Amino acid sequence: MATPSLLLLVADGRFPAGAHAHSGGLEAAVAAGRVTDLATLEQFVAGRLATAGLVGAAFAAAAHRAATTATSGADEAARSSTLARLDAELDARTAAPTLREVSRRQGRALLRAGRAIWPDAPFGDLPATPCGVHQPLVLGLLCAAAGLSRLDTATVAAYGTVTGAASAGVRLLGLDPYRVQALLVGLADACDGTAADAARAADGPPERLPAAAAPLADIHAEIHATWEVRLFAS
Repeated sequence: MATPSLLLLVADGRFPAGAHAHSGGLEAAVAAGRVTDLATLEQFVAGRLATAGLVGAAFAAAAHRAATTATSGADEAARSSTLARLDAELDARTAAPTLREVSRRQGRALLRAGRAIWPDAPFGDLPATPCGVHQPLVLGLLCAAAGLSRLDTATVAAYGTVTGAASAGVRLLGLDPYRVQALLVGLADACDGTAADAARAADGPPERLPAAAAPLADIHAEIHATWEVRLFAS
């Protein structure tokens, strides 16, 4: 059973997985003039929570479920198969090639941290894809290794979706960090609700997991990838 401190440590933006280098699409949205102040940042973050946040949290929770239900050799084989299906399904839900690459890059970084901290976790059951595994799947296994619950896992995933973009807003727009923090407090109930929905969805098969999309975010990601100078990796 995980302690509250472990939950806080895994959710901390300073966890060594490189999340601080990503704006969650905010940098491109700011450049396009779609996010200009605190009010539009709140709209952006809420929209990201309802789309990428829900999908990522559901897949993280599903990977956690796969990690915690294996009790025999046959179960372990089934876990590997389930994780491969989850990786393929999440790939199908990530329309922009750039965002697929970003998710797998973040997955590789998180996997390095997970293997160093929890070397006995079943990370070897993740599919051996050339570019790495999607970040939510690694997060699910890491949270299971830490003893977190499925709901905790979904909460960590949803929380990371909103805090990363909000923190980037302070740097990109020069916003008052206290007001940005108040914005996050105002979204706390929505974040908890998204996590609860994601944890429930994880009971279903991989192909039935949420598929909420944000086409404009996909377009922004592809444009952002062409910039020669940028503050954030994505």
